Amino acid sequence: MPTTFLSRFKIKPEKDAEFVSLIGAMEDNASREPDTLQYKFYRLAEPHAYAVYESFTNEAADTAHQQNPESADVIAKMIDCIDGTYHREYLYDVKS
Repeated sequence: MPTTFLSRFKIKPEKDAEFVSLIGAMEDNASREPDTLQYKFYRLAEPHAYAVYESFTNEAADTAHQQNPESADVIAKMIDCIDGTYHREYLYDVKS
């Protein structure tokens, strides 16, 4: 069963431009991961607020994404930009 969620977070105001400059690399890396279904960043209406929509074939694929050595540097830089922590909101398929 797919693992899908929206992570919301705020960026330190002085790190906003740096964070935005890292988004392309993360989206590119995720697009090459075989079990990543979707991975896309969005700017939210509130200043310095962002979300990333992530969908993986399963939980193991989410873990593999987090541990992808190709993304380690970018992830570390992104985490340094985050003001506080993030909130992960899981999304579940609606079955008829």
